[in-house]
Amino acid sequence: MELTHHTIPGTGTVHHGDTLRGDHLAVVVTQTGRTLLLYDQADPDTPAHTLRLDQREADQLADLLHSRPAADRLAEVERRLAAVEQRLAA
Repeated sequence: MELTHHTIPGTGTVHHGDTLRGDHLAVVVTQTGRTLLLYDQADPDTPAHTLRLDQREADQLADLLHSRPAADRLAEVERRLAAVEQRLAA
């Protein structure tokens, strides 16, 4: 997903993005929390759902959405490669 961002003077920053399925969303970042805006494809200018999160809630959601770190993914690939090498050597 490509994200764009714009400063909202005196408020914070808004980040806009479109998923591969064509869903549009925005995240407004302020000092006190985050607001998620989900848009209806039929009316892309008006949020269909708004979800306000305090900092702790935003951190919890980010943890859920965050993929595994690259080092963990690399270690998994290395383990799989070692298993393949062992099978080939047998």
